[in-house]
Amino acid sequence: MAHLPDDIILNGFISFNGDMTKEYFYGYCRRAYSIYDRKYQLHGKAGLDFYSLAHDYYIQLLTHHFEPLLKKPKAAKLSTWMVRGFHFVVLDALKAYNKEYEHLSEEASDVVLEYVRSTDKEEGMLLQVAEAVASHYHDRMMQEIAHMVFYAGFKQKDVAAQLGITPAAVNMRYKKMMEEVVTPYVIENYGEGLTMAPVMEPCMEDSSADACFSKASPMSASLLPRFANWQQESEQNTDIMNRRITPSLITALKPNEIFVFGSNLQGIHAGGAARAARLHFGAVMGQGVGMQGQSYAIPTMQGGTETIKPYVDEFVEYARKHPELHFLVTAIGCGIAGFDADDIAPLFEEAKDIENISLPDEFWDVLE
Repeated sequence: MAHLPDDIILNGFISFNGDMTKEYFYGYCRRAYSIYDRKYQLHGKAGLDFYSLAHDYYIQLLTHHFEPLLKKPKAAKLSTWMVRGFHFVVLDALKAYNKEYEHLSEEASDVVLEYVRSTDKEEGMLLQVAEAVASHYHDRMMQEIAHMVFYAGFKQKDVAAQLGITPAAVNMRYKKMMEEVVTPYVIENYGEGLTMAPVMEPCMEDSSADACFSKASPMSASLLPRFANWQQESEQNTDIMNRRITPSLITALKPNEIFVFGSNLQGIHAGGAARAARLHFGAVMGQGVGMQGQSYAIPTMQGGTETIKPYVDEFVEYARKHPELHFLVTAIGCGIAGFDADDIAPLFEEAKDIENISLPDEFWDVLE
């Protein structure tokens, strides 16, 4: 694409022109990332990869209706102005990174997890660890990551593909739950089996293991009530309510199954479940709506739920006309688009009675 005047490019962003967004928005962001990567060594740090930062910038611009760009001084080039704007995103992300994760002790996490996986109580302990994380965080994504990594045994890259986030984002949350919940929980409940102390605080070279343990300040067990077995609970809900539930982990599809994901109108499938759809299920860059490969795109990033409903209705009608296919609806709109299940689930009211549509468990919680 030949270089266009800044006002035409900006109008392309505002009108969600896929080609212009791909060429110029992400092009300018890549230029900015290259600059700040050299300055701050972003590459390889959790949550500081290019796509995470570029999507954060894009969401900020969408949230403010592109006003930061519309207020650009006439003398300033759009590319230069966007590089400056990207800088603020980088600084915010660096601040969060330094505050939350730089202090984590990977050695402690590795020792604890190695111990848990090597014991003959492995399955029960891993389930309890997953449940401890679930009880500590009121965050569905943290709960799912804990269950998939600790109990189900999935690799972090597979978890990332299913949840539609980057492996770095999974690793960031994994480290957080290891520091805040898992390590203290294992120390308190199974500490007698550990052969070396996690490095929760620096220990003197001549300190004993017991002395190091005493510095760990494990979390009180009263703060970590154990939840009921997740699998058993899920099976009971399915039996009682006869729900058609989209699996929490989708790494492959049967020939007749369709992966339904949240997209954007310009069809930039670079993050969230859209990325998983592009990498694994045939989603096409530049196509933001409808069937593509073994997936179906529903735009969720163009405004409020009233702008999403027509596309959901269109999808439901499509599913009705294709009973030979089974549509696995993911939690569309509940990721980077910023909605909750309470916002999106009511849009699928008509889908409840359509046998070839499965919905996420959290949508059923709202609809039942």
